[in-house]
Amino acid sequence: MPLIRTIQINPGSRLGVWKIEEEEEFFRKKVNISPAIHHPHKRLQHFAGRYLLQELYPGFPVEKIQVMQSRKPYLDSPSLHFSISHCGDNVAAIVSSDSAVGIDIEEIKNKIEAVSHKFLSPEEQSFIDRVHTLPHKTICWSAKEAVYKWYGLGGVDFKENMQLAPFIFHQKGFLTCNFNKADKIARLYLQYLMEDGLCLTWTSGSEELSTVGAENTDAARSAHT
Repeated sequence: MPLIRTIQINPGSRLGVWKIEEEEEFFRKKVNISPAIHHPHKRLQHFAGRYLLQELYPGFPVEKIQVMQSRKPYLDSPSLHFSISHCGDNVAAIVSSDSAVGIDIEEIKNKIEAVSHKFLSPEEQSFIDRVHTLPHKTICWSAKEAVYKWYGLGGVDFKENMQLAPFIFHQKGFLTCNFNKADKIARLYLQYLMEDGLCLTWTSGSEELSTVGAENTDAARSAHT
């Protein structure tokens, strides 16, 4: 079965990973996507992502999904949150009835090393494992991608607006990220799992440290719809 992993994070949040082995027609039986997506593989990824949402949350209203200008898909509902990530033939999704969420799935590739200076501060570079440098940096990149999706409004500098607390490299574990922007200051708690050359990272909770400018966030969300 292409649903290769599910994790019940808490009573209100669940994630899953789907390995795409099907043709488009398989997904069409249950979901549909925007006709504006023409690239065959991107279409498959989008079909699989929406199909996975319904596997994780039966009855998920995929037909009501909208897309912000920042490219974040969302529901115009405060009671259901989700995030989707694609990587090759793998799709990951998380659904929560509790709060905003973010998820990311990445392959461990040398391109992450090449751009690491753009998303890691000197303080973050200092705790990177010297033996497992690439996978450790991949976790950091994936964590910041998950936080970016959790925020959802775009305009984020991965080095300036996100700071990861030092953590030791393991194949799976927990980490913390401080998010700092004019409209939101928060601490994000994340989990990650490395398996079969992939890194899966997701938000497992957040702590609002400041609500200053919250009304601006709402205004920005309205402007994107």
